[in-house]
Amino acid sequence: MTAFAFALKTGFATSGPAPGPRSGSGDGTGHGSSDEPGGPVTDGGTETIARPSAQTRSPAMYRVLLLNDDFTPMDFVVHVLQKFFQKEYTEATRIMLQVHHRGAGVAGTFSHEIAETKVHQVNQYARQSKHPLKCTMEET
Repeated sequence: MTAFAFALKTGFATSGPAPGPRSGSGDGTGHGSSDEPGGPVTDGGTETIARPSAQTRSPAMYRVLLLNDDFTPMDFVVHVLQKFFQKEYTEATRIMLQVHHRGAGVAGTFSHEIAETKVHQVNQYARQSKHPLKCTMEET
């Protein structure tokens, strides 16, 4: 029990403002509605505020793809998969063969910012290494 509630119940005064109707209560009784339409409703000093339900959704995911070309060596594709996507040698080789035979291979699935960064890093690295390897992303 708060000191204010104790003072009201027992009749003892406290060193604060005297209990009574609160200013701005609307009708002077301390009960009823607030000054603002649509604002919180007060009932004897207690406010009830409706809390909006929090709706969270998972971020959109993007596939990072390596595209086939006739000039990039297979070993370089494996190297890129190990360097930028932390793939083991056997997994990187499997993806490289998928790129070679199907024309594209999925290097990984990431949130938009991470996928965008990986695409930029791979394309920049391939360009610096004088290889035409292309990396893109698509929404899943």
